[in-house]
Amino acid sequence: MHAASHTKDHCRGAQYLSPVKNVCAHFNAFHVYASDPTRWVETNHYCGHLTEDVRQCLLYDSPNPGARLLGVEYMISPNLYSALDKEERQLCHSHVFEPSPLVPQAAWEKAETAEMEEVIHLYGKILLVKPELMTSITAFDQIPDLEQVMGQRDIRFPGADWRRKKEIQAHIEEPEIHPDAGMAWKK
Repeated sequence: MHAASHTKDHCRGAQYLSPVKNVCAHFNAFHVYASDPTRWVETNHYCGHLTEDVRQCLLYDSPNPGARLLGVEYMISPNLYSALDKEERQLCHSHVFEPSPLVPQAAWEKAETAEMEEVIHLYGKILLVKPELMTSITAFDQIPDLEQVMGQRDIRFPGADWRRKKEIQAHIEEPEIHPDAGMAWKK
């Protein structure tokens, strides 16, 4: 991430950045407003593991210096998800459709695929800084011209290719999705 040099110019004195140094993955995905699934936004997730069962992702509107923080997504294991009450489960979405982490170098494809082998089983809940619930897309037909939008996104991330990632991750077996997940699409 290029923000380090940008931040260095604007910060004064000793900084303790331990929480953000926990970030170990960058995902790019498309999220919709739960109250209006016709409105969507591209989000860049910077994620770290809080525990074995919980990942915390900071969501930004771009991967560039000066990007605005949009919100936070918590990704939890199926075990934690199952323990939630029904109303809370309905606010979460699956990650079966979630576009892959963005690590464009071919040498990283194996690690990237391993990351997706874990993320595909997790359930997420997104909280915006502006208090409005968002959710993730779960199928291609939920955003008009999504293939074109993803292609344009891949141009901005040299070496990223969603079609290739889909191909090399085709062996990842999709888990059964809990019927309470993704209620924004079932209304």
